[in-house]
This record gives sequence, C-alpha cells and structure tokens, in this order.
Amino acid sequence: MPRPTLPRLILLRRHVTHSARSPTALPTLTRSLTTTPALSLPSSSSPRQLTKASSSPPSSASASTSTFSTINASEISHFSNLSSQWWDEDGEFKLLHRMNPTRIEYIRQKVALQPSDEEEWSFENRHTDMEREAKRGSGLWLSGKRCLDVGCGGGLLSESLARLGGEIVGVDASESNIGIATTHAQQDPQLSRQMASGQLRFTHSSAEVLRDAGEKFDVVCAMEVLEHVDQPGEFMKCLGEMVKPGGHLILSTISRTPLSQLLTLTLAEDVLRLVTPGTHTYRKFVKPHELRRFVFSDMGGYDTWRKNENASDIRKDEVGETRGIVYDPLAGKWKLWGGVEGSFWKGVGEGCNYMYHARKRT
Repeated sequence: MPRPTLPRLILLRRHVTHSARSPTALPTLTRSLTTTPALSLPSSSSPRQLTKASSSPPSSASASTSTFSTINASEISHFSNLSSQWWDEDGEFKLLHRMNPTRIEYIRQKVALQPSDEEEWSFENRHTDMEREAKRGSGLWLSGKRCLDVGCGGGLLSESLARLGGEIVGVDASESNIGIATTHAQQDPQLSRQMASGQLRFTHSSAEVLRDAGEKFDVVCAMEVLEHVDQPGEFMKCLGEMVKPGGHLILSTISRTPLSQLLTLTLAEDVLRLVTPGTHTYRKFVKPHELRRFVFSDMGGYDTWRKNENASDIRKDEVGETRGIVYDPLAGKWKLWGGVEGSFWKGVGEGCNYMYHARKRT
C-alpha cells in the first residue's frame, strides 16, 4: 500500500511583527474529541466573529495577525525540502499524482451530482430529463463556484479544479511550494490566462488569515493536511467558517488503526521508502467517527450542516459522510471504496485513507 498522504500541509505560521504575542503566551483550553488521546481539541468557548467577506485578494490578507496557529514548523520545513519534486510523477509524489483523479471524482459526486441541486420536476420539462441527467457533472461543472485548496503544495489539485471552471485559491504554508505551483501553472497557456484574470491564484498564506479576512468559498478542500497540524479541532473550525451557506467541506486524511500504521509508517516509510521517513506521525491520525462526531459536537451539528442524503444519516450524533479510498497495486490506481453504511466491509475500506464531506445548510 502506498503512502497515503502527501505534503499538502496548510495553515502556515503567520508573519508576525516583533510586538506580536508569542503563541506560547496564548491561553488555550483542550478537550478530547473522543475517549482516545490522539485528538486533543481547543475549546470553542470563545468563538471569533467573522467580518463581511473581503473583496481584497487572499494575498493581501497575509499581513494580518491571528490569535493562534495550528501549524508545525518542523513539518513545514520537511515538506519545503521536498517541494522541487512535486511534479515528478515517478518521484516522492508519485502516489499523489495517481490519487488526484479519484479525489476529483469524489468532489464531483458531492458538488455536481447532489440530488438536492436538481431542477424541480414538472410535466413541462419531463421530456428533457435524460438530457439534463447526462449533462450533470460533465464539462465545466465548477463554473460559478469559488474554491479553496488549503495546503495546495505544488498545485496538483488546484490546477485540476481550475480546468473544471472554478475560481481557485490555493494556499500553502511553504513558500517554496507556492513558487513551484506558480511556475508550473504559468507553463500552461490556459492556466496562465486564468492566473492573469484572477481565476487561479496561489499565495503563501494560511487558512487562518483568509478566515480572519472574512473570505468565503463554495468549496473548501484540505487534502492530506489534518494529520499534520497541531490543533486539528481549531483547524477544522477554521475551515468550516469559510464554507458559504450551501457550500461543501471536503477533506482526505488517514485513520488511526493498526492497518494504517502498517501501511503508512512501517511499509511506505520504513521498508519500501515510498515516502520520506518522518512524514507521518501515528498519534496525529484521526478516525472517521472522531471527525464526524467533532463536526456534530463542536461545529454546529445539524443546525449548521445538512443531513446526508444516504443511509449514513441514521447516525444521530455525527455529521458528514466518510468514504474509504484504497490503492490497487495491480491496476496502479486509487479507488473509492463502497459498502453499506455501518457495515464491516465499509469499515475495512476506511481503515487507512478516507475522504470526508459535509454540506452547509442554506
């Protein structure tokens, strides 16, 4: 099994002035997401007030300050050292390149194929049902949607989303990653035009900066990032606050199981060296049910987020859908895992890498 995560670490440490307070001086409270010690989350007793969405570009917000930082400086340094390999499809990020189409398909299913987005049926339009169904999720299905790629790395996901018609903002904690992303996109005429028009932007900034500036998005993505931040609860709340009403929050991460420890750490890092040793820390992995329960308990629950439109809404104290993403070494491809909600088979598929989706109420 390949290395499940890749360095798309986000939430970079803000540029602070000499007069800024040290992060260690900030008072924090912690609470456990579950009974397990792996995920310690700051209390939500002091919610921040968001300002009206700023019309200034995200890059202009990078000079602002934040009350806390969830990033880990050593992780940023680690990933920055690997930035030159981002577009080597046979190098450090080989498996991420192979994973990208599958993640795009998951985003398409959640953003473009939502049943609630269908036009209301009537006798007048019934003869166009098949035609309209065939067009759903095809072509530029992100047109008119503003998307945030947090921890964009070298721009792999951002470029794909831009080609689908969205207005894309990619942010990363590593300045060298942003340099690679910008340079690579400029080599493509279409992407270069989109960058010139502001439809595609890469900026050395953080989710915190954008949140504090009042930025809002139709789709907020954070792929392979949650397991690299120091305060996953604050990070999740930061992402959730940037999702517009009716918008989507989509993540990919790793579950904390014996299987993920075997595949991600022992095999991928220590034995096969598919991933640079030290890339992952087992205790930072988050189980699917821990993530769903946290969104329910600390991010507004069903008052803020919609119930799922499938069998997973039988869970009364969890928000969102999780779905395994599994690598097939024979086909050399990643595949979305199936299975009935709550079944053993579905749980097996989520034993290592998995996707998460939740949609905000309008």
